[in-house]
Amino acid sequence: MPDDVEPRDLDKVARGELKTLSKDNADWVARHLVMAGRLIEEDPEEAHKHALSAGRRAGRIGVVRETIAITAYTVGDYAMALRELRTYRRISGREDHLPLMVDSERGLERPERALELGRSVDPATLDVPVRVQLAIAMSGARLDLGQAEAALRELEIPQLDRSKAFSYSPDLFDAYATVLDDLGRETEADEWRALSERASDAIDRHLQGDDGETIEIVEEDIEWEDDSAEEAPAEEASLEEASLEEAPVEEAPVEEAPVEEPAPADETSTDDEGDRG
Repeated sequence: MPDDVEPRDLDKVARGELKTLSKDNADWVARHLVMAGRLIEEDPEEAHKHALSAGRRAGRIGVVRETIAITAYTVGDYAMALRELRTYRRISGREDHLPLMVDSERGLERPERALELGRSVDPATLDVPVRVQLAIAMSGARLDLGQAEAALRELEIPQLDRSKAFSYSPDLFDAYATVLDDLGRETEADEWRALSERASDAIDRHLQGDDGETIEIVEEDIEWEDDSAEEAPAEEASLEEASLEEAPVEEAPVEEAPVEEPAPADETSTDDEGDRG
């Protein structure tokens, strides 16, 4: 554990969940969770070890099980990810990781069960970014079954708006392009892939210097003029949403997915619905 890792580095909401532990134990768990968050992209195996260490000390804490699930998914242990996500859902009562659960079923080569799980929750009850990720996961399950047309329909949701860019737009546009490719509609696929790159670049510019947690929305339109899009000054665009068409479009409020700490799991997770698959 690096000397510079402090319990206070953990998100305050996650720290609040650790209040049922003794102070020493809570501090130790918090440091492991901080390390899991730091390492999940550059060294997912090590991040997973930190999550498991936190789980050994605090297996009944939701954010710990969540962290274990996310790191397990990242290293390809889909059975553990699914089991831990089910435990996290029971503890927290939340469905925000339903797309990851659907994708874990796909990872276990069970696309039919993935579709059944995805249909078990009314999408209207989910936050918009979660709803979009669920549509992408469901589309992937359709592709696993060779149902390309149905996969395309899964993605044809109101958020598939080529005129605006939200945080979830690049992933949605890319998924749509992938299905179009599968259907042999390469020209349309290229168009959506270009839109994805454009949206991603715009969002990166608008979020430059932001901490990723609190985003101020500035209602202002951006005009895109083909190749000059890269020149558009960041200060003239909204931070989380930018017009992707050449004519100005009225901005709408952005619904940003909550930044959540990864989830952990304890060694007692054998009681968690045994989905080792």
